[in-house]
Amino acid sequence: MHVIINSDHNVSLSETSSSEMSSTVEASLGRFDSYLTRVEVHLSDESTGDDIRCLLEARPEGLNPEVVTNNASSVDDALNGALRKMVSVLDTTFGRRDHRKGGTPMGGVEPG
Repeated sequence: MHVIINSDHNVSLSETSSSEMSSTVEASLGRFDSYLTRVEVHLSDESTGDDIRCLLEARPEGLNPEVVTNNASSVDDALNGALRKMVSVLDTTFGRRDHRKGGTPMGGVEPG
């Protein structure tokens, strides 16, 4: 999974903060690593109440991209909110694909 961090001219990011953001994305979405080819983070300053907007785009191999957004008062809060939403979306997307009825992973052992 390749992580790309983008920001508009109103959101300044140092190389260190971009690297930390990439690590945060990889840690949050790591369990989906085998499905995702790329994750893009787009940060912008909306100049409103919760003025930092994070648009998160995950690109699963062979499927349409999944996109979520989150607005918050700080870059970290915007990113973390978007990551929570993306985990939920990807759980739904890949959960259906990898689990059979009853929630047991395909090829898994039935409890009991």
